[in-house]
Amino acid sequence: MNRFAYISSFLALIIISGATFLVHLDDHEPAHVEIIHENGRYQLYKDGEPFYIHGAGLEFGDIEALASHGANSFRTWRTDNGRDTGMEILDQAHEHGLMVTMGIEIARERPGSGRGVFNFDYSDSAAVADQLHRVREEVLMYKDHPALLMWGIGNELNLGASNPMVWDAVNDIAKMIHEVDGNHPTLTMLAGIHPELIQQIKTRAPDLDLLGIQMYADIVNLPRYLKESEWDGPYVVTEWGATGHWEVQTTSWGAPLENNSTAKADWYSRRHDIAIASDTTQCIGSYVFLWGQKQERTPTWYGMFMPDGEKTAAVDVMEYTWTGTWPANLSPAIESFTLNELEATSNIELAPGFSMASTVIATDPDDDPLTYHWSVHQEATEVGHGGDDESEPPLIPDLFTEINDGVVTLNAPSEPGAYRLFVHITDGNGSAAHANIPFYVTR
Repeated sequence: MNRFAYISSFLALIIISGATFLVHLDDHEPAHVEIIHENGRYQLYKDGEPFYIHGAGLEFGDIEALASHGANSFRTWRTDNGRDTGMEILDQAHEHGLMVTMGIEIARERPGSGRGVFNFDYSDSAAVADQLHRVREEVLMYKDHPALLMWGIGNELNLGASNPMVWDAVNDIAKMIHEVDGNHPTLTMLAGIHPELIQQIKTRAPDLDLLGIQMYADIVNLPRYLKESEWDGPYVVTEWGATGHWEVQTTSWGAPLENNSTAKADWYSRRHDIAIASDTTQCIGSYVFLWGQKQERTPTWYGMFMPDGEKTAAVDVMEYTWTGTWPANLSPAIESFTLNELEATSNIELAPGFSMASTVIATDPDDDPLTYHWSVHQEATEVGHGGDDESEPPLIPDLFTEINDGVVTLNAPSEPGAYRLFVHITDGNGSAAHANIPFYVTR
């Protein structure tokens, strides 16, 4: 769009609630973003200045809080998340000085549930053409927004897929974006990385500007995987964080063992140092997962915040990573958590109605008084795949017979089955810690 078109479109007096505002031309010009290979390394530039991504995955999280903790960007999974339009998301980002890697919903070959299209056949040329047309309309709608950083074409399209024609479709989308938008790079987000996958992308999707790579505990092996796959181009880590529920030890009845919030924060720090900060040649930054909260195996597994909005130690670690300074208020730390003096690894089985005791030992770095919240839920049975939507398991009421801060007694549920005991610890200043122990009620 030329300068005169901007003037006619945006230099206007807008009357809002009796106040008059002048919308400045410069505030509405798209950012010019490019990746340059210089001095043996890849560097992302925004409007001619180096831009290293300090970001988080965010769909319904607090954008203002993300900026206040030192991030400069966030990524989405789709242009319209069902609550906010893409324009509203970009406007909020711009208001708080953040840039957005805007996700574009692309159909997946695998079965699934929730938002998006699943069981898609990439051999169906008509359906692929319809998708390309829909994506073009989305790109045209948002391409000139000043908060737009890059376009993320689909999320984990390789997960549970076998038809390599998906990468032909991705390449056609990348090529189309380059034709209508000369300001923003394109990438696709991959579940892991291996030689066959990278060879398919090199062959079938050469118009992509970079890759998004998503890994959890296994991210410590990313440097080796990049070498084995012979990927020497630029990339951004678009999801990483807690140990995945598929990567942990399980109980004898198959319940995955979740790290408490203190252990998770330690892993966030170590994984960033090992796999992200260490690569100064190809990596242009990362988006930690998840700035917000969601139910996925448990309500606390991946979210860096509690359901009521309190931050956990993972947020503290990321603020230090992004800014070099710790938050003024630090989250509580959990030292130990037991049920009948047994840890979660002990495969705890109980008779119906059995009276049991649980103890959690926690401290607060700021010596804030701590409040303890206890609950028991059924083990999740509606388990999704690849981040699909899940319902939170039912709460089992009226089990606790005595609660004394970090020490409680309770009765096992009367119905046989798998359950979890949760503890949520708050400091009264917006910070929290969490832990849970799975147990099984026998017949």
